[in-house]
Amino acid sequence: MKRILATVFFVVALAAALAAGYWWGNQKAQSGGQQTEAPAQAAGAKKSEAGRKILFYRNPMGLPDTSPIPKKDPMGMDYVPVYEGEEPEGPSTLLKISVDKVQKLGVRTEPVEMRELTRTVRAVGTIQVDERQIHTVAPKFEGWIERLHVNATGQYVARGQPLMEVYSPDLVTAQQEYLVALKGVEAVKDGSAEIQASMHQLTVSALQRLRNWDISDEELQRLQKEGAVRRTITLRSPVSGAVLEKPALKGMRFMPGEALYQISNLSSLWLLADIFEQDLALIRPGQAAKITVNAYPGKAFSGKVAFIYPTFTPETRTAKARIELSNPGGALMPAMYASVELLAGASKGKAVAVPDSAVLDSGTRQIVLVQRGEGRFEPRPVKLGARADGYIEVLEGVQAGDMVVVSANFLIDSESNLRAALGAFGAGGAHGGKPAAAQAASVASDESHKGRGTVRAINLQTGSVSIEHGPIASLKWPAMTMDFPVKNKTLLKGVKPGQSVEFELAPERPGEFAITRIVPAGAQPAPSTSGATQDHKGR
Repeated sequence: MKRILATVFFVVALAAALAAGYWWGNQKAQSGGQQTEAPAQAAGAKKSEAGRKILFYRNPMGLPDTSPIPKKDPMGMDYVPVYEGEEPEGPSTLLKISVDKVQKLGVRTEPVEMRELTRTVRAVGTIQVDERQIHTVAPKFEGWIERLHVNATGQYVARGQPLMEVYSPDLVTAQQEYLVALKGVEAVKDGSAEIQASMHQLTVSALQRLRNWDISDEELQRLQKEGAVRRTITLRSPVSGAVLEKPALKGMRFMPGEALYQISNLSSLWLLADIFEQDLALIRPGQAAKITVNAYPGKAFSGKVAFIYPTFTPETRTAKARIELSNPGGALMPAMYASVELLAGASKGKAVAVPDSAVLDSGTRQIVLVQRGEGRFEPRPVKLGARADGYIEVLEGVQAGDMVVVSANFLIDSESNLRAALGAFGAGGAHGGKPAAAQAASVASDESHKGRGTVRAINLQTGSVSIEHGPIASLKWPAMTMDFPVKNKTLLKGVKPGQSVEFELAPERPGEFAITRIVPAGAQPAPSTSGATQDHKGR
């Protein structure tokens, strides 16, 4: 019995000694390896840091995301340092199209030139009577119209031409007083100087009373010559012109101040033009105007801006400008509809300008395509200034002598995926947008990446597969387990969890890849299948 117990004890002690020795040897090997590897890594890091400077840290999955400090992505992978000299080259922003394609598209270019920018402001308006040329015949006494010499609206009259014969008791009395005073002067010509002066004053007063009633000099001279009172007095036109209004009727009674005629000289007219709000800054008094009316096709009239009204019409968003123009021969008539062209020149002289068809305007950014050689075009963002007839001032972006595309530029956009090339001008972080441009170029290409791994799970409903894959050198991916969408669910037919497979990835959008081929490891690859892309991001 004692021998059996001693044997058991010896076996247990030997097993414990062997286990302790194995554990100690393993720990020593691990610590020794670590001590050997750690100094090597530290030395390598120090060497790289001493020789090159870390510029930034990039996303390990190739996403356009960078960081100035070390960090991890949502999957726990460390961001990869990018040293000075290793930064990706700037993507080319040139759009390359074959010469044959350029000819088929009908691409046409023009040089950027220094131009005197002049813009024609176009407006519409109506012709009006010159308010300063309107005269109203309104007697200052009460009376009746006995006869009309001018009895039609629109009739032309000359200055001093008889308009009508009127009867007024006040006029008759005033004539009688003047004649009595005139006879009194004759009667006291032998009297004292004081009496003669008094009678002369009565004559002057009676004559002035008639003049205050706008009795013409012709009627007063006739009264003095004839020395007899006439029942009616002839009222004459104060100006030459056309009768615009004629309320006067034969036999009617009129009161003091009542308008009987309205006469205007139409040798000069006004044009009231409606100027849109965006053009108001270009209009100034003294500016020449070209005027056309539908009544005389091909004939132009000239005028000048005389006044800009200080009021604004909110319903039409316009303000009125008064243009004065002559009317030789009376060709123009009030209330005519007219079109106006005002030449507005730039006061700062010549400026760099491109045809307006050269600008691709997205609303937030303006681009022109600059020709850099046969079939090579560079999109450039520009800062625009004033617009003229067919040309736009360019403040920044191009210079005189550059060749810009003025036709078919939208076709070039469609043919060359301009949006992808323009990604170089976007804000892509601290590196001038280079990652964003590279990302756009990657999406636009037909690249594919191959990998090997083991299927861990399959989801037929979502059309995705989880693969534990090895490193993918073309994407600079380390070994990991990821979920991938497939281009077509039929690709998963026959694939089982635990199976070793070979697969190909193609980019769907920046940072997202889908499986286009998946076959058992060592088998002949099946042809690529294209289908509706499932919008799932590889995780």
